[in-house]
Amino acid sequence: MRVAIAGAGAVGRSIAAELVAGEHQVMLIEREAGQFEPHTVEQAEWVLADACELASLEDAGLQLCDCVIAATGDDKVNLVVSLLAKTVFAVRRVVARVNDPANEWLFTGAWGVDVAVSTPRVLAAMVEEAVSVGGLVQLLTLRQGQANLVEMTLPDDTPWAGRPVREVRLPRDAALVTILRGGRVIVPQPDDSLEGGDELLFVASADVEGEIRKALGH
Repeated sequence: MRVAIAGAGAVGRSIAAELVAGEHQVMLIEREAGQFEPHTVEQAEWVLADACELASLEDAGLQLCDCVIAATGDDKVNLVVSLLAKTVFAVRRVVARVNDPANEWLFTGAWGVDVAVSTPRVLAAMVEEAVSVGGLVQLLTLRQGQANLVEMTLPDDTPWAGRPVREVRLPRDAALVTILRGGRVIVPQPDDSLEGGDELLFVASADVEGEIRKALGH
């Protein structure tokens, strides 16, 4: 993929380094000369420009990008970048960083945001995921809130131990996408059996999460 990242601070550079390691083409857009440090991620393309200026984005070739990540430390900037990326440049995927949780309600499709990443929410979810057994934990919101990535850890004494995945009667708007077992990542097949301690990852609409709990006996 070709990915543009607005904001070359610590967060933007870290994301860029990860994407470059994954062999993606990365462009970092930074307006502050003091943070314009191409040597920190040498494989990325660096652009010294204001990501809120339409002409700057045109010159940078934002229309050629598959994904835009608004990763600055200013929520107003991230919203403007997201809106321009989606509505003017028709970028297929827009991911935005939410710095202040109080602003999270703004980061929706109305502002061009496909995925909003709130660090406090993600950290809270990770804490819940680490200590929760038998309950659903929301890890990520997808498609402007149309669906969530949720996790459930089966207790050691689960009645589902040894039973095949095909017996789990999930609601229509939910799908079991991954089973994490020890160090393994399992793409579940109908005949795969469940075990106590399995971490189950589902993609589901918010209104059926209760049905997932019922389906697995919780």
